[in-house]
Amino acid sequence: MLQSVGQRRPVTDSGEDPRVSELLGAVARLRRELAGHPAEFPDRGIAEDELAALHAMALGGAPEPARLRRSLLLVAGAIGSVSALAAALAAVREAVDRLSSSG
Repeated sequence: MLQSVGQRRPVTDSGEDPRVSELLGAVARLRRELAGHPAEFPDRGIAEDELAALHAMALGGAPEPARLRRSLLLVAGAIGSVSALAAALAAVREAVDRLSSSG
């Protein structure tokens, strides 16, 4: 991914982008909450697959914004009506937005 001259990505002392860490944390939280949610719904498998994809993209370094947003849309579409997961889904959306807007 190309960056403008002078544009820098924030990094922690360990060299990690804190936005990637935020995405990993948000995805982990939503995965836990989804796993613990008792109701079955038709698109649960899609949500689980796309959360795994988001996790893998984040681990891979600087994820592609278009791919992040696509996965987010699929997750939101799959679990969007499950109100118990709304806060965790919002955290994933915010993390994707932060990573995509300055990538």
